Amino acid sequence: MEAFLSVVDHGSLTEAAVQLGRSLQAISRSLASVEEDIGVVLIHRTTRHCQPSEAGAVFYERIKPAIGEIREAREQVANRRSEPSGVLRVGAPILFGPKFLVPIIAEYMTSFPQTEIDLQLSDEFSDLATEKLDLVIRIADLPDSGLQSRQLGSLRRVVFGAPSYFAKSGWPGHPRDLRHHNCLVRTVDRQPGQWSFQIDGRVRLIKVQGSFRSNSMTAIYSAASSGLGLGYSPLWQINHLVATSKVQLVLENFEPKPVPIHALWQEHRLAPAKVRAFIDLLALRLKLNGL
Repeated sequence: MEAFLSVVDHGSLTEAAVQLGRSLQAISRSLASVEEDIGVVLIHRTTRHCQPSEAGAVFYERIKPAIGEIREAREQVANRRSEPSGVLRVGAPILFGPKFLVPIIAEYMTSFPQTEIDLQLSDEFSDLATEKLDLVIRIADLPDSGLQSRQLGSLRRVVFGAPSYFAKSGWPGHPRDLRHHNCLVRTVDRQPGQWSFQIDGRVRLIKVQGSFRSNSMTAIYSAASSGLGLGYSPLWQINHLVATSKVQLVLENFEPKPVPIHALWQEHRLAPAKVRAFIDLLALRLKLNGL
């Protein structure tokens, strides 16, 4: 039945064999055995693709939760006394990983010396299966997926500028005032020059522009600190500039809804011990404190 589920999920006997770590012949025999036992064709096979029959689709929907429960029970017993061990592969955003995750990783590796960490930093949304990651940290509203998740907090997005800029150009009191200000635009955003705000209880996109543009947020932070204009960014990325008074926040009453941050892992509801322990430590140690 696990072979049948995998064939439906992946559309291929070969891919099902790879995912389950079994031979193609073993998968084919398992599928034939299930069909013979039930007495109906569950999968229509071609040379390139496998597709469930009408009966197969119904059977798939009925047995998938049950097989998941059996798998979870089996893994729970197997992992009950196990200590985290082996290589834990973690994906995270480029700037977030070193500052927020590495100190937690250090504590994790001290607590569980049988583990190794492979930290992959990227601002792209990594595919866990393709990149062979055990879990990823994502800062975004999550689309529907087969992944399991745990929210670790949420993060603010803010408008900021240097005291020298405000001395010269004044303070915006409302997002619509930004049309009179020099705004620093990141050119690689999905909607460059569109900044999101909460206005009268609704999300509004405000069009901004200015004389300095860059594909790099690091360059924009430097430009803002130098008094070239106003920036728009997650607060956690510029908190060190705020703490040292190099920049000041504006329009705080109009900030958009904070963006959630999640840990995500593969679809099995019971994660391996090494993953569970790391997620638990993240939830305990990750301090966002108003960021």
